[in-house]
Amino acid sequence: MKSVALFGGTFNPIHYGHLAIAEDVRSKHNLDKVIFIPTALPPHKDPADLVDAQKRSVMAFLATVSNPCFDVSTYEVEKGGKSYSIDTVRHFRHFFGDKVELYFIIGADMLVEIASWKSIGELLQLCRFIAVSRPGYDAPKILNRHFLTAEGAANEWLDRILVEDSILWDISATTIRRRVREWKSIKYLVPEAVEQFIHNQQLYL
Repeated sequence: MKSVALFGGTFNPIHYGHLAIAEDVRSKHNLDKVIFIPTALPPHKDPADLVDAQKRSVMAFLATVSNPCFDVSTYEVEKGGKSYSIDTVRHFRHFFGDKVELYFIIGADMLVEIASWKSIGELLQLCRFIAVSRPGYDAPKILNRHFLTAEGAANEWLDRILVEDSILWDISATTIRRRVREWKSIKYLVPEAVEQFIHNQQLYL
């Protein structure tokens, strides 16, 4: 059976931290493909500093084109509106059918909020989550705090969430955007093609 991981995010902009984590997870779990899915309007984030979704998609394409195991989907961008994970996972489950095992990559920081995500029970039935460590976040502790206290399906949910001690890249899109505004170099924080696109399009200024 083939296995595919969905990796959603604003990718505002996509950077080497995203790419290193995706490749590390792909390698450790022997995944056939990782699909990067830029969001249109994330329901849990302030869109004030969010550049155009099409431009974020272009940056994702530029960053991933050299890896044959990486793809980019513009499903959420084309659909428009708020991007709910349940809708995206339903789409890909329908697209792939039952012949592909689906995973959903998230950062450990997102474990704090996924218990409140739309249709989280169904979401965890349709795919398994891979929660990747991030600096300052203890994934097992977060899981125990936010899921063991949930009534009913707590244990079932926990069985569907894998915790991955992946590469820790202390790079944030927030820092990159700030450095661009301050006219500081972002070389080696993002792929060269993404760096050139940001400067050519005068993003984040």
